[in-house]
Amino acid sequence: KELATLSDGTVIHNPHALKSNLGRLKRAQRSLSRKRKGSNRRRKARAQVARLYARVANLRSDALDKTTTMLARTYADISIEDLNVAGMVGNHRLAQSIQDAAFAEFRRLLTYKTARTGARLHVIDRWYPSSKTCSNCGTVKAKLPLSERVYHCEECRLVIDRDVNAAINIQVAGSAPETLNARGGSVRQAHPKGGTMRHPAKREPSGGESRVRLGAGLGNEAMQMTSL
Repeated sequence: KELATLSDGTVIHNPHALKSNLGRLKRAQRSLSRKRKGSNRRRKARAQVARLYARVANLRSDALDKTTTMLARTYADISIEDLNVAGMVGNHRLAQSIQDAAFAEFRRLLTYKTARTGARLHVIDRWYPSSKTCSNCGTVKAKLPLSERVYHCEECRLVIDRDVNAAINIQVAGSAPETLNARGGSVRQAHPKGGTMRHPAKREPSGGESRVRLGAGLGNEAMQMTSL
């Protein structure tokens, strides 16, 4: 739904570049399919489709570039969650929105920009239960459907936005000295009650189908599977 949520409650909105232009794209593609091959009208229709796709790419690129630049320049420490994007797009109802958000590109931009500004980028393991854990008492829920956008803790009665709750947990986990930063390292899952750190960004949790080791690298293989 949103591009990112910070632990201080700041929400960075998702421009939904593809979704907002999908109607015009469909109409342009239908018009293109009706044109006679080799005709001038077909060439013009093809150019119109190309312009719309370029607009989608530019809107997405602009939002990602401005957001990652702001984060890298504002914060000395940034924690993000490793996500199994390939597994998440298996849900066909959410696949288009997930791909439209370009999680891997977000992480790629944030990685090199934090290295350039000297900020530390901590990557939390994808199996760390950031969304299911209460940021106040540390209680972990057995299940938390994606439809539940407000976190209710049955132990301490905390009521908080789901993404803000997860972002606070990622903030704490990112304070572990062995979490991966922009210059390399390893990831260690931290208990939600230990340590502190400055404003991280939170993403939706993975619905991954297979377990992976703690500590995901920032190489090309990891970039294809991960997000902010």
